Amino acid sequence: MAVRVQSDPFDLGAEANAFAAAQTGGMGAIVTFTGVVRDVAGSLQAMEIEHYPGMTERALTQIEDHARDRWELGGVLILHRYGPLRPDEMIMMVATAARHRRDAFEAAEFLMDYLKSRAPFWKKEHTGDGADWVAARDADEDALRRW
Repeated sequence: MAVRVQSDPFDLGAEANAFAAAQTGGMGAIVTFTGVVRDVAGSLQAMEIEHYPGMTERALTQIEDHARDRWELGGVLILHRYGPLRPDEMIMMVATAARHRRDAFEAAEFLMDYLKSRAPFWKKEHTGDGADWVAARDADEDALRRW
């Protein structure tokens, strides 16, 4: 179990390898997902991500606990960055390990959906026209309904 909130970039390969190496007890599946800053409109200069230290880690741990209650998981990693990020930089990573692939996949999707909609991060997009806070999207809320 690991929840990390950091400003520094992370090495996806090193994180995935370390997570896999730490799994014991017959884990048959490891699933990873990495979120990347997208420049949808073609004008994004940076995305600034803010959070409240302490509060954020507690919220992410609660989301992880909910996943562990629903699925048989051997390991979970939630890694999320904050601060200014440029297009194509990695924002976050989720990894799950389970004896069976369905648990690993479903738990990873659950974590991603809840991180997108319920994790206490605030995003501001900076473009040549100024900066605007990113509003919640109905599609992200709709994704939670299946859980």
